[in-house]
Amino acid sequence: MPEISHRVVDSAGGLRMHIAEAGRGPLVLLLHGFPESWYSWRHQLTALAAAGYHAVAPTQRGYGRTGGPDAVDQYSVLHLAGDVLGLMPALGAEHAVVVGHDWGATVAWYTALLRPDAVRGVVGLAVPPYPRGNRPPTEALRHLLGDAFYMLYFQQPGPADAELSRDLGTTFRRILAGAPTLGPAGLPLVPEGGGFLDLFREPDTLPDWLTEDDLAHYTAEFATGGFTRPLNWYRNLDRNWELTGAWHTARIQPPALLIAGEKDLVVSNAAARSGLCTLGTFAPHLHDVQWLPDTGHWTQQQRPAEVNKVLTAFLAAHHR
Repeated sequence: MPEISHRVVDSAGGLRMHIAEAGRGPLVLLLHGFPESWYSWRHQLTALAAAGYHAVAPTQRGYGRTGGPDAVDQYSVLHLAGDVLGLMPALGAEHAVVVGHDWGATVAWYTALLRPDAVRGVVGLAVPPYPRGNRPPTEALRHLLGDAFYMLYFQQPGPADAELSRDLGTTFRRILAGAPTLGPAGLPLVPEGGGFLDLFREPDTLPDWLTEDDLAHYTAEFATGGFTRPLNWYRNLDRNWELTGAWHTARIQPPALLIAGEKDLVVSNAAARSGLCTLGTFAPHLHDVQWLPDTGHWTQQQRPAEVNKVLTAFLAAHHR
């Protein structure tokens, strides 16, 4: 079994980034989501290396051993995609397949949209690509879902930062293993006077895919860096909309794949399923949408064997 090694590299985007890597061959970049780290790809790094690829999972801007600047505006999607694109030459590659989960999926989709010449293929887990809307995202979210929607709760610096940092063990146990407690219409709405963690019930036991050692890793990664920089990704929703006006009607051109859990709240609601019907218009070279049964949001950790199988088949077709 290939081993995972760690080092720090200077991204051409100007950020010194911690990476976990395994294997040799064509480059595959694995982008984690919120609130995670490279560790969420632990099962894919070795599997892709064994299949003949150089699998690299960076700790992204603002997280853990990479860290980043304090200014909120340094976490726009142009910075995040720039970090990813800057890793390619730093790792001796002109091209890569970019794979992302959760927020990492958003970065992967944008990287493919902005630089199709550098992306051989793009895979999103849990989060599909969303076309740029006609008004700022926070305005649209507030109109559709109300002020209590969790992404709007994240906009104000301070409350969410303090809440999530207060007890890291509780934070990760609830977010990764807790059953969701949803508001009206099945929406993740922060209760009045409450916080984000109130959306999850404290689990009695951990699921079979998550161990105490796994939780200890996440708590260690956030013990020094905290949550403010990762939350700054959310605080750039409107700035991202402003910065990407030139790509308003652009399409994602590289070969694409979406992998989603059938029980993932991000895509299991009726509105999301309806939107996926038009996904081929925005990503005209969409290879497939792979639905994983009995799977929630933490896709590649919950179903590593299935995800690895789908990824290696996609890579074999598009990245040799």
